[in-house]
Amino acid sequence: MRPSDDALRHLAGRLGVAFDELATGRSARLVTELRLRLTEAQRTFAAGEAEAAAEQYGTLLGEAEAYGLAGEQAAALLGLGECALETGELVAGREYFERAEDCLADAPLPARVPALRGRAVAHYLAGELRYAVYLLESTLDELNRGGLHDPDALLLLYASAIGPYMDMGAHARAAQAAELALALAPQAGDPALVARMHRSVARTLVAEGRLAEADASLAKAAELYRGLQIRTELANCHWMRGYVYAQDGRLERAEAELREALGMLSAKRAALYSSQVTVELADVLHRRGESEEAAALLHGVLDDLSSERGAVHSAAAHRLLGIIAEDARHTEEAEEHYVRALSLLERVGAAGDLADLCRLLGDLLRRTGRVEAALDAYRTGLGHRTAPGTTTLGPAPAQPPL
Repeated sequence: MRPSDDALRHLAGRLGVAFDELATGRSARLVTELRLRLTEAQRTFAAGEAEAAAEQYGTLLGEAEAYGLAGEQAAALLGLGECALETGELVAGREYFERAEDCLADAPLPARVPALRGRAVAHYLAGELRYAVYLLESTLDELNRGGLHDPDALLLLYASAIGPYMDMGAHARAAQAAELALALAPQAGDPALVARMHRSVARTLVAEGRLAEADASLAKAAELYRGLQIRTELANCHWMRGYVYAQDGRLERAEAELREALGMLSAKRAALYSSQVTVELADVLHRRGESEEAAALLHGVLDDLSSERGAVHSAAAHRLLGIIAEDARHTEEAEEHYVRALSLLERVGAAGDLADLCRLLGDLLRRTGRVEAALDAYRTGLGHRTAPGTTTLGPAPAQPPL
């Protein structure tokens, strides 16, 4: 039979153990130590050691499962998911986040947001832009309509939605998410979230031509990441600053920032992210007249990118190789790269880049005398820009009261 709580307290006192340990079979010290080791694994990940952190999280997951600690299981699974995204194992990452959601099935929605956001990011990096947006927007809608205005959860979701919005060409929706994220930042309690928000918001500021503000946001993010010693995110700030400088025509500074980011990411085996930075560095090198080095970099990373892994940057690599081939008067090679890029962008629905690519392909076809084929390419670009659902994503999710 199960004794009463009073009897358990009496027995615990006589045995010299904690009441909770006698009632649950779990030592309070064990749980505290497990949580401490989860923090250590998080610190390892923050230092850019994703593979070492994954080993720590794996061990901790086994222990949490053995003792039936759902919250600690979820934390370990979230850590494993983030490590998998870092190393480019997108399918494994998504599965870890799904398992974390299962562990938190009975928890309030704000507690499940990091796992939902992780799953959305895995789909986004795999090129499933619309589904990633659906996950983020439906969660935002449920939070705001249900009155669950948790600033950390909302900030995490709005900041994560900016990238897919921009790639889909939904710039107005991206700008709205950025404004809401900036308004939520003062209420957020996690400086890492605020830093991530500043890095994401910079993309919308660049699109609006507000380059000085974008640079200021990135400087704030970098300062926060340095204080928190989060190495990969700091590398991503250098990456984004390189992007800002490239948009502003300051190519020498852009190259320096992108090389800094690439060095930090490559040293820590962040395979997918380093491949994406390499594509953007190659673009800057091409614009500086160093097309041969740019092409060599692109060929070196194409095997690491595909329609299921970094699709938007894979398309960007083929687009740039097409431009380089066209400059060298290798028309057939250029056309082949443009067609591959077009196929990738159509598959993932990245409307933001489709029209430009169709213009490039159409111009090439027109110059080689294939007027009808050129017209088809131009029509394809126009069709994707104006297709229902491409630039309009349906009603925006409900907004938090600010």
